[in-house]
Amino acid sequence: MDHHGEEDLESLDKLINCDNKNGLYKTATVIKIPETPHNLSSNNLTANHHHKESLLGSFNKHLRHSIRAINESPSAITRLRNAKISSRRLRKRVIFKTGDCNVVQGNVAKRRRRYLQDIFTTLVDVQWRWTLAVFSASFMLSWMLFGVVWWLIATAHGDIEYYSQKDNTENDYAEDFTVCVNEVRSFSSALLYSIETQQTIGYGFRYITEECPEAIFVQCVQCIMGVFIQAFMVGIVFAKLSRPKKRAQTLLFSRHAVICHRDGVPCLMFRVGDMRKSHIIEAHIRAQIIRKKITKEKEEIPFYQQELKIGADGGEDRLMFIWPTTIVHKIDEYSPLYQLSARDMLKERFEIVVMLEGVIESTGMTTQARSSYLPCEILWGHRFQHVVSFKNETGEYEVDYTLFNNTYEVDTPLCSAKQLDEIRDLMADRDGIDRVASSGAMLHCVSSVVSMDSMSTESGVLQMHTTTPM
Repeated sequence: MDHHGEEDLESLDKLINCDNKNGLYKTATVIKIPETPHNLSSNNLTANHHHKESLLGSFNKHLRHSIRAINESPSAITRLRNAKISSRRLRKRVIFKTGDCNVVQGNVAKRRRRYLQDIFTTLVDVQWRWTLAVFSASFMLSWMLFGVVWWLIATAHGDIEYYSQKDNTENDYAEDFTVCVNEVRSFSSALLYSIETQQTIGYGFRYITEECPEAIFVQCVQCIMGVFIQAFMVGIVFAKLSRPKKRAQTLLFSRHAVICHRDGVPCLMFRVGDMRKSHIIEAHIRAQIIRKKITKEKEEIPFYQQELKIGADGGEDRLMFIWPTTIVHKIDEYSPLYQLSARDMLKERFEIVVMLEGVIESTGMTTQARSSYLPCEILWGHRFQHVVSFKNETGEYEVDYTLFNNTYEVDTPLCSAKQLDEIRDLMADRDGIDRVASSGAMLHCVSSVVSMDSMSTESGVLQMHTTTPM
């Protein structure tokens, strides 16, 4: 094959595989036809002609195989959705970042009957397409039902026959005949009268007379039923639109939690914020850690829930929620994270579920926003950047939400809070340094305590400065 033929094949391969390089069609494969001796031996015009034909045929074959592979492979959106679902499932989290619970109720006895008994809550919880379908069907079915009833009344009383004779002849009908409902000539007119009655439209052409008491009773029943259906469905739509769950979408949690020292105490911190100008009244925050526990009786509790003591800047759990706030959990001897070091955090399995509750200022409803943090989402030795600044031009405090999830690294000991307290106790003793030096287990922990400034006890806070042992 000559030099030009090799360039053509190379350009064709690039043309076919261009999308594959961008990651759009990862499953598309191109079958390359091996070069035959006939292709390599081109000494005359006939051989060159056959070579051009084989080149065109290989291009067509490449193209057919690529298109077939692309059509048989799933779309990019489907692959992306499956990847997201599989990644969320593999992490085994109870609460997703969006606040949805990863819990499926299975094998519930008489589930449909129980849901139908609480039909209002069921219609509020279902998706919008089902709510709109029930909304439309409730009106249409009621119109059709009472349309059939009005048609039966008109047929039984002879109204339809009377109008039929009146339309076909001019003399052969009773002029003194009184109909139950005026201008109900067929089922279509009966359906129109049903819609006009239930929706109180009243065009004036069709109206009830005092001839038939059963028609008066049906009209009263339809009016009551129409008001009931309208109030029920409007209430469902209003409740669905004003659900506090939608307000929770504007309450933000930081993407990661961080562990660093504050006033000499190791702390777990995460950030919460509110995007709206209307505030959350009586806002308070809660946190629970979910992990496996084995009791003294060797009972294994797979999802043991333990409360974490948290608060705004280490204080109470009540928040003055006017700007993004950092929530702090002090890792002390009462904390379930007391014995976890940075290395243990990598292999430990637990989930910290956080819940922000409060009253919506504009509606007075109670809302709850949820999120969770896995060990891989906790950054050891990081601290959140400040997001609130004062603008001299307008005299206002500005919140920059582009920095909401930003963190920066700080010097933090890699040992656990328990080991850190033990080292502090040993360093406080006069002979503690010798015992620390003689203890090989403590050398690594001491070498990691490089973030402490100096050994002092000012304001009741013990800080120390150590160097890496030789």
